[in-house]
Amino acid sequence: MAATPLGDRVRRPGAGTGSTRATRVHVVSDVHGNTRDLARAKDGADALICLGDLILFLDYADHSRGIFGDLFGRENAEHIVALRTARRFEEAREFQAGLWAAQDEDRSVLIERAVRRQYAELFAAMPAPTYATYGNVDVPGLWPEYAREGTTVLDGQRVEIGGWTFGFVGGGLRTPMRTPFEIDDEEYEAKLAALGEVDVLCTHIPPEVPDLVYDTVARRFERGSRALLDVIRRTRPRYSLFGHVHQPLRQRMRVGSTECVNVGHFASTGRPWALEF
Repeated sequence: MAATPLGDRVRRPGAGTGSTRATRVHVVSDVHGNTRDLARAKDGADALICLGDLILFLDYADHSRGIFGDLFGRENAEHIVALRTARRFEEAREFQAGLWAAQDEDRSVLIERAVRRQYAELFAAMPAPTYATYGNVDVPGLWPEYAREGTTVLDGQRVEIGGWTFGFVGGGLRTPMRTPFEIDDEEYEAKLAALGEVDVLCTHIPPEVPDLVYDTVARRFERGSRALLDVIRRTRPRYSLFGHVHQPLRQRMRVGSTECVNVGHFASTGRPWALEF
């Protein structure tokens, strides 16, 4: 089944009692160009957490949108989506190569120009404070140019919010899709190890659990992290929060004592997931 709507509220037992006010954090992932809802995603919360995939390159729901649709039109975008859904990745790459070869400008120039245009709008929309990490379709090298005061970018790092420790690991692992920010398993594992024990583990990709990595619309298993699953089992954070899989078989489940929650797909829902503690 498709993921349940996001935006539900989770409160630790006893939170908000006594004289200390509860901390409320909103979490989003897979923004994919949804600037309008990103601008109000922190409303009513103390902080916003963004787990990446800001860029919209190819919209699987509306093929006319995104960088690819803008450049090559709906029909060509539909063909690419069909090939990828059928896991005919080599055919998809060959088809794309032909389209790029027919352009007057170099592919890298066209993509960077479009990415910069999206980043300028998206980072301008981020409320303060925002704590963000990269998704697999993001371009980390460009983030320092657009992240404004009030936006903290974290990757393999920790931050304290309301007395809880949040650890962040961005990016994805290697896949046939060859998206911009895919890294080797060893590098990903090293970033996880650098965090130590945290209350909330924030990543773009999910732990490698079949129910959490299977996309019911794309009809395929996305790449999750076995190392992330091992860290969850060993260190037992209160929460593991992630996105990446847009229509997961299960939106949330427990791994031991850890609540694992898919906080995307923000692009289509426009609603953050809320945590109070």
